[in-house]
Order: sequence, then structure tokens, then C-alpha cells
Amino acid sequence: MLRGVIPPVVTPLTAERALDEASLVRVVEDQIAAGAGGVFVGGSTGEIALLDDETRVRAAEVAVEAAAGRVPVLAGVIDTGTARVVRHAQRAEAAGVDAVVATPPFYIAPHADEISRHYRLLAEAVSIPVVAYDIPSATHVPLPASVLGELARDGVIAGFKDSSGDIAGFRRALDAVAGTDVAVFTGSELFADLALELGAAGIVPGLGNVDPAGYVAIERAVAAGDIATARREQERLIRLFRITEVGDRARLGYTAAALGAFKAALWLRGVIATPATSAPLGALDAAEIDDIRAVLGAEGVALTR
Repeated sequence: MLRGVIPPVVTPLTAERALDEASLVRVVEDQIAAGAGGVFVGGSTGEIALLDDETRVRAAEVAVEAAAGRVPVLAGVIDTGTARVVRHAQRAEAAGVDAVVATPPFYIAPHADEISRHYRLLAEAVSIPVVAYDIPSATHVPLPASVLGELARDGVIAGFKDSSGDIAGFRRALDAVAGTDVAVFTGSELFADLALELGAAGIVPGLGNVDPAGYVAIERAVAAGDIATARREQERLIRLFRITEVGDRARLGYTAAALGAFKAALWLRGVIATPATSAPLGALDAAEIDDIRAVLGAEGVALTR
């Protein structure tokens, strides 16, 4: 079930910062039309750390309704501790998602044994697959390869998303789950081709919101053994990723600049109604959006605005 390009989709918001359900339906349709293997709501790109509980659940419900069984829907259940994560997961399961995605608990600086216990308690609390998610840049709690291997061998997790940005760490993750059925995904926009060549089951790229067809093209090229085509497409997407660099870092944090760029691109493509982001993230200004428009145009992304 868990294979291919599964972008962590944005959570579209109205100008009043309520969930824009119609835009989210269009985001899901855009992914499916491009050939995505699934849809992941409530990831880091979906602003999960900033959404209230009701918006989390409703976004999952809308995505499930929009996908209508054509592709699996994954939901992030990211939170600081096990009790909260379990509750999110149970509500996501009730919403109809096909799998839940969880980081290790954070803020409390857990020991490796506590991280293992966290995932075991989560898996016991739901009847759908659990995907472990390593994003130490955000949680400051790496998921140790030893724990990953243990969870994989014991059948606790069905998948693993590596967003460490470390190719050596990605190799260690592949080695840790070798001989199991655990599907390993890269969250990297920039070495998706290499990750697939190394044996990744798929890609979970934030930039996949902007150009899902590009990542699907890489996946298909690698599967066909056409590494030269995969390389060319990866190089184009690296250039496209420059949209995350246009935001003024003196005025915006990295998250506001990157997520703002993805949403601005989807707005320029006509997929979402506004590029609004969750409070307290700042907004890109008109000049920055013009810069994004120029990058998109130069890399062949069709625009409506």
C-alpha cells in the first residue's frame, strides 16, 4: 500500500485562517491527477504544529472524501507525548485514513527505550499501519537506527519517513529495516533520485505540492532504469526548490518562507484560493511572490495568475 510519491500536502486556509475545504479537495485531485501514490495530510508542510485539533481531524476527513479510495491517505499525528499522539491517531482512524504518521515524542528528551515504548503503545491503540517519522531538525529527538530496526523486526511499524537530510543516515535506515516489510521513504526534495536508487519505497517531498508530476517522473524513470532522465528531472526540481529561498530571512523565519513559498506556488497555479498560512507565520510580500512566479515559469510550471 505504501509506495511511490506521497507528498505531505499543504493545509489550505481561508483569509480568516479557517480550513479551506474546497481548496484541499483541489490539492488532493491535483496529486492524484499527477500520479501520486498517496496523500499525506497533517505533515510538517501541512503546518501540523500550528493546527488546532478540530482542523487536523477535518482535514483528514476532507482528504479521505476527496481521495475516495483511489490512493491511500496518511495523517500526521505529531505531538509532544504518547497520550496526545494516541488520541490524534484514534480520531484520524475514525476519519477513515489508511495510516498514521508519528515522530518520536519531543520536548521531554526521551531515551531510546522510551521512544520504542511510544511507538508500541501507539500501534496497540489503532488498527491501521503506523509510519515512524524522523525529523530531528524540528523535534531535536532523532529516531535511533537501533530502535527503528527493533520496531521493524517486531512488526510495530509499516513504514519510515526519513527527513534528516542526511544521506548517510538514510543508508543506515535502509540497513536497519533490511529483511522486513517496512517501507522506507525519503523526505528530501533534493536527493529523491538517489534515495530511490538506493532502495527507497518512495518520496514524501514538500515540493511535491508544487510539481507532483516531476517527482512521479523521477520515480518512474528510476523504476525503468533510466537514471539519466531521473537525474535531469532531479536537477530541474533542485532549481525549482529555489522558491523557498526568496523570502526575506530578516523578516520571516525559515518555516514561514518555505511553507509560504509552497502555498504561493499553489495559489499561482490556481489550485488554492489564498496563500494564507497559520499564525504566527508571516506572509510573503508581493515582490517575493513575483520572484516565485519567475522561478516557476523558468522551470516550466504552468501558472494561472
